[in-house]
Amino acid sequence: MESSLNTGSILTKIIVGGISILIADLLLSGVQVDTWITGLILAGAIILINFTIKPILIILTLPLTLITFGLFLLVINALVVLIAAYFIPGFTVDGFWWALGFALLVSIVNGVFGINLNPK
Repeated sequence: MESSLNTGSILTKIIVGGISILIADLLLSGVQVDTWITGLILAGAIILINFTIKPILIILTLPLTLITFGLFLLVINALVVLIAAYFIPGFTVDGFWWALGFALLVSIVNGVFGINLNPK
C-alpha cells in the first residue's frame, strides 16, 4: 500500500511551492526572499508548519473560525507565514497584511499549478 506522503509528492510540492513563493516575492514589495534556495527551504518549512502547528491553531480558534464563517483561517495562514519568516533566514515580511497578501497570492498561484502546500 502506497503512503499518501511519498517522496516524489513532497518534492513536487516543495518545487512548485518554491516557484509560487518566488512569483509572490516578485509581485509583493513587502515580502523579500533572498535566493531561490531560500524559496525552496521556505516551501518545505511551510509544509512542515502546516503539518504540525496549523492543526493546533485551527482547533484552538475553532469558535472564532465558525463565527467568521471560516474567514479566520486567512488569519491562521498569515500566522503560518509569519512563523516561517521568524525561522527562515533570508525571508522577511514587513507585517501582518503583507503576510496575508503573500499567503493569498501563494495559494492562488499554487491553485493555478494545481497543488497546495498542505502535507496530504
